[in-house]
This record gives sequence, structure tokens and C-alpha cells, in this order.
Amino acid sequence: MADNRNYILAIVLSILVLVGWQYFVGMPQVERQREAQRQQQLQQQAAGQAPAVTPAPGAPPVPGQTTPTPGSVAPAAPGTAAPVPAQGLSREAILAATPRVGVETPRLKGSINLVGGRVDDIVLTNYRETIQRNSPNVVLFAPAGSPIDPVQHRHPFYAEFGYVPGAGQTASVPNGQTVWTQQGSGTLTPSTPVTITWDNGQGLTFRRTFEIDANYMITVKDGVANAGAGPVTLHPFGLISRHGLPQTSGYYILHEGLIGVFADKGLHEVGYSAIETARTQTFKSRGAWLGITDKYWAATLIPDPAVETDSSFKFFQSGTTKSFQTDFLSPPVTIAPGASSETTTRLFAGAKEVSVVDGYSAALNIDRFDRLIDWGWFYFITKPLFVVMDWFFVQTGNFGIAILLVTLLIKALFFPLANKSYASITMMKKVQPEMMALRDRYADDKMKQQQELMALYKREKINPLAGCWPILIQIPVFFALYKVLFITIEMRHAPFFGWVQDLSSPDPTSIFNLFGLLPFAVPAFLLVGVWPIIMGITMWIQMQMNPTPTDPIQAAFFRWMPILFTFMLASFPAGLVIYWAWNNLLSVLQQGLIMRKYGVKIELWDNMRAMFGGGPAKPAG
Repeated sequence: MADNRNYILAIVLSILVLVGWQYFVGMPQVERQREAQRQQQLQQQAAGQAPAVTPAPGAPPVPGQTTPTPGSVAPAAPGTAAPVPAQGLSREAILAATPRVGVETPRLKGSINLVGGRVDDIVLTNYRETIQRNSPNVVLFAPAGSPIDPVQHRHPFYAEFGYVPGAGQTASVPNGQTVWTQQGSGTLTPSTPVTITWDNGQGLTFRRTFEIDANYMITVKDGVANAGAGPVTLHPFGLISRHGLPQTSGYYILHEGLIGVFADKGLHEVGYSAIETARTQTFKSRGAWLGITDKYWAATLIPDPAVETDSSFKFFQSGTTKSFQTDFLSPPVTIAPGASSETTTRLFAGAKEVSVVDGYSAALNIDRFDRLIDWGWFYFITKPLFVVMDWFFVQTGNFGIAILLVTLLIKALFFPLANKSYASITMMKKVQPEMMALRDRYADDKMKQQQELMALYKREKINPLAGCWPILIQIPVFFALYKVLFITIEMRHAPFFGWVQDLSSPDPTSIFNLFGLLPFAVPAFLLVGVWPIIMGITMWIQMQMNPTPTDPIQAAFFRWMPILFTFMLASFPAGLVIYWAWNNLLSVLQQGLIMRKYGVKIELWDNMRAMFGGGPAKPAG
């Protein structure tokens, strides 16, 4: 049957797209990355040393200075040296060993290191590592010298700001080991800014003021006053540094690594392995932003949009430890005697919540800042789909219900097209006896057979290719929903009902231990839960509504397809499987109504009786 062939073609295309990249691209990438991380940890253990990028944590490569070769240490600019915490200390011990100013907002807590004036301690108080209530909060920033734990994303990760002397200048500027002094006391909060200062003893006083909002944006105002006898030229800079290779999801559909938007160059994304190969990438633009992004979290610098900056993505290596950096260098600023200068940089450090990121993009006029969330090539489908789903979530309080309602909405939008498709399929079934008669009559004349079949299609107003549309139109929506479930933090740890407590993770149950009744753990590849089984049943019902294909290969294909999809989708996010099962059920109801309307027999009951020993199934035609 032509419609069966079309249906098979659509399913095969779906399988190729859904499975191909996951098993032939995604999984090898994950394995290579995990192996690299294991080797890095083994090398560090064998060396008997704490993982750190530099012997003195506090001297990252500064924009504008001589770039160190891999394995070397960047030269530290002159400044007041501070005691360096001993290597091998925990993150908590390093935090306790350095003077700090506390940071506290409704969304995060942490501290600013007075050694170097760095923002190197950020904990996201609204997010935990797992769905367990006693799970630790997500740690975003950690100071240099902290132990590297790529699994929990706890490793040296921080932002630094300052000045680089202009050409021919010898003025001392603060560096990563400079000890700053807090003006007054207190904690940085949305209502109380914090100012720190440092005097270089040569007539220059550096003043850094931190402000923070109720979410994740820190405003850094770096100023310098010149009380000396001559002018001084300095370049303002900002950098974000990450020591150690973090664990990533390793999937092609998600970017994790270095990211930025550079005016006419647009969005630029570079993975960790790519920058390790390239070593350095540079950009010159106005109104740029750049940083390092994880799946759900990010740290980005937003320089003054009116200034044309030299921005860079960089890779360094010291021993076995890899280091990644994004930075910018602003044009030189000359401060005359008795004058002062101030530059403003913003630092986003937090969760990539859609409303928050979009709000910053609009309120601060940050060019394409919403691309910090990886909406992908189908941005025009993916983001609107999330917006609609989020609206339903606000109304219902449950993202699972929102997925069901979005599915209904999609069905309604495509209802006219789907109706025409199903009507064409139904009419194909209705004229099946005439088609078989034509094939028999012109069995030896294929050209005449095709001519007569096309005449029949034209006479009955049938489109033989229309059978593909009900499935083909689902594919971009399916991927858009997959993308939404996979990348948006709003879906992370979002519960449905019962055993599904995280719609972004696979159904945790398995038929192989009777859904938890048998006391043993099931290997990951055998985690075939309740919802994948429901999805498989709905797909099987949808296929059984049609006559059994006469071709034994097609018949076998249709028998095994629901089982194949059940196992394949078992590892997908539960929210996606719920969508697919619900969509199948709606399709069954829609197709059944159309078949009744045109007086075409629904073969479901005959096929079920044949399967369970009630007689042979009626073949197609």
C-alpha cells in the first residue's frame, strides 16, 4: 500500500534523525570526554598534587600582558603580595583562609575575595544538585586552588577585573595577589553596595565598587584617581577563568563552553576541545558580551557597550590541569594629574532562567543576550514553544500538565492539515479494491499501471503523499520540545505526578524489576518505565487501526516498531515521552473519527483478535 510505504518512510526518517546523532555522534563525544576527565584525575592523583593552574593561585593570564605558553605561568603584575593558601585545601578551607566581603541576595550567597578583588565564591541558593531536599546547593564560583571536581562542577571558576599599564608605563597596578581594603563594613546586598580600595604608593588610588541586584547581575565600577605628578595611561580589563575541564552533557544539540556575541560577527560558540586546539581566538567589536556557559548556569562579562573592546577566548595548561578563559581589554584611558577615571562592567553569574535573561537583554539593551540559552537553529519554534508552555505552567502550576495542554494546542493548530492528511489516508483505504484490481490488470505494464493509478487518484481527489504529513509535521515540534526539556532550567527537577519527579530526566521506573517491587537495581539500558510503555501501547494501537500489510517485511516492521520506540524513548526525558504518548492518543481519536466519517472500517479490533488467537488478521487490500 502506498500509504503504508509513506508511513514507513516517515518513521524511518524519524528514527534516523532521532537515533543517528545520539548513538553515532552524542555517545562517542560523551565517552571521549569522560575518558579525558578520568585520565586527568588519574594523572593528578599519580602526581600527588592538588590540581591548580598556577603555583600561586591568583595569577591568571591578564589581557594585554605577554600570553604564557601552555604549561607556563603568567607573570604577575607588581602589587602587594598576599599569603597564598596551601595547596590541597578544600574550597571551604581556602574561603576561610582569605579576607572576604560577604554577598547575599534572595537568589545567591557567596563572597568577594579581598585578595585580588575577585568574585570567586557564588552559591545558587534556589538550586540543588539533585531532587533530594538535603542535596547541596549548586556551587557556581570557587576560588583558585580549589580541588577540581568535574562531576559536581566544583572547581576554580571566578571573575577578575582591573587595569593593564599602557605602552611605556611603569605604574604599579593591582593583580591577583593584591590585598584590597573594604571601605566601611557590611555585606554586598541588593540595597547595600560594597567599595574596596588599594593605594599603589605611587600616587594612584584604585577604587572598586560592587553592586548587585536581586537576581544574578553584578555591576563592577572600577575607578582610579591620579594624585601623582604626571599622566598615567591604563587599559581596563575583565576576565572569567575556569580551571579544569568540567563534565558536560556531551550532546550535539547543546553548547557548553565559551560563548559570546560580537556585533556583526554575531553569536560565537566554542567548545572546550575546540579552543584547546585553537589555543586563542580574538574578536574586536563594540557592544559585545562573552563568558563561559554550562547547561543551566553561566558566567558572562558585559563591557561598556559604547566602547570597542578586544575580546579573546583562550586555553592554557599547567602540568595536567587545563584552564579556559574569556576576557576583554578596553582602549587606553589617560588619567591626568589630579583627575580620575571610572569604567563600568557587568558580570552575570547565575542560572539561565528565561525570564531573567530576557529581562536583562531588554532592560540593559544587551545585544542578543537571550542567546545565552541555547535555543538552537530552530529558535523561531523552540523559544515560542517554551513561552506558551511557561504560560500554561503559570496557570496550572505543573509543567507536565502544561505539556499536555501545549500538545492539544499544537493539535488544534495543525487540525486542518492533519484532517486532510487523515482523510486522504482513509480514501486510499476506501479505493484499495480498485487499486488492487488495476495492479492485477496491468501487472505486465508498469507504465500503464501507474497512469491508471494516477487517474484514479485524480478522480477520487486523493493525494498519495498526504499520509506522511501527520508524522512529518510532528518532527520539528518533537525536536523543539526535546530542546526545551533538555536546555531550560525551568524544566530541571520539575515534577509531574506520582513517580515522575523530574520531567527533564528519564522515567525512573523499569518493567524489569516490576517497577520497584523487586529489590534490585536495573542497568540504565533496561530502564523501560511506565510512561515509555504507555507510549509504546498508544503507538501500537495507532498502527493496529490500519489493515495488516500484505508485504511480510512491512508487516514485521509494523509489529516491531512500537517495541523499538519504547526502548529508544525510554532514555529520553519523561516530559518528552508523556508528550509523545498523549499525542499518539489524540491521533488515534482523530483518525478514528475521520475513518467513521468516510465509512472506512477500523481494523483495530480485528487485528487484536488475530493477535490473541481469534483468527487471522484481514490483510490490506
